[in-house]
Amino acid sequence: MELGMVGLGKMGANMTTRLVKDGHRMIVFDRNPPKVDAAMADGADGAESLEELVSKLSMPRAVWVMLPAGDPTQTIIETLVELLSPGDILIDGGNSNYKDTMRRASELKECGLDLVDVGTSGGVWGLTEGYSMMVGGSSDVVEHLRPIFGSLAPDLDRGWGHVGPSGAGHFVKMVHNGIEYGLMQAYAEGFEIMKSKAEFTLDLHQIAQIWRYGSVVRSWLLDLTAEALKDDQDLSDIQGWVADSGEGRWTVADAIDMDVPAPVITLSLLMRFVSRQEDSYAAKILAAMRQQFGGHAVKPSSE
Repeated sequence: MELGMVGLGKMGANMTTRLVKDGHRMIVFDRNPPKVDAAMADGADGAESLEELVSKLSMPRAVWVMLPAGDPTQTIIETLVELLSPGDILIDGGNSNYKDTMRRASELKECGLDLVDVGTSGGVWGLTEGYSMMVGGSSDVVEHLRPIFGSLAPDLDRGWGHVGPSGAGHFVKMVHNGIEYGLMQAYAEGFEIMKSKAEFTLDLHQIAQIWRYGSVVRSWLLDLTAEALKDDQDLSDIQGWVADSGEGRWTVADAIDMDVPAPVITLSLLMRFVSRQEDSYAAKILAAMRQQFGGHAVKPSSE
């Protein structure tokens, strides 16, 4: 099958490589020419502009956009709408807000274009392990794209699925990432508790390896944790600053809107905010209150 790919970040580049290896013809564009050159070295056909990318595709055309959510994706879609023709397909494989996706799908429909949203998980390991894909869009268009999804997934009919209409794919991926926040926070807290039990001098890498086999808490996240702990259990080269890409916030906001209690996901999101505070003013207020009502000692700021 033939596919255009716009955006050659790590995931977009790896997806292109996987598709080329499976026999698909890929026409790629990125505003960073060396990334296009690298994809061409792997067998893709490069384009120097969106206009050239579209011109190299046969109708009906399918263009996969793999860009950050928000303005970057919106801008590219608006540009592509002017270049594509009725019957063509736009695929958004980034982490767009599902509400934006629903709006875009409605707008594109008026132009005769179909929008397919693909919530994509797998990170840098997707190249070798395959990607998990949650797909939203009309059934006939998703079925037309089945060869693409089958090549990117761990297996032809495993690890991906059509979950609903436009927006559903990004919605399910949003919730997926919210769950991921909670799982990661639970592992982080558990390992910190064990590290703090100094009298046992626990080997955290050994414990992670034990849990990987047979334990009810085994998972791919635990596999990655074990790998991270292998050489340096103090993680001395890593700063405890944790970003969030937006999906956790959207999950919490939607849970609130729907009156669905989601305390674990909500608190795991808030803990990411805590990680970014080098000097928490709220903690200072807590310490000051304890000193005022109980005479408890406080640490001077110089310590």
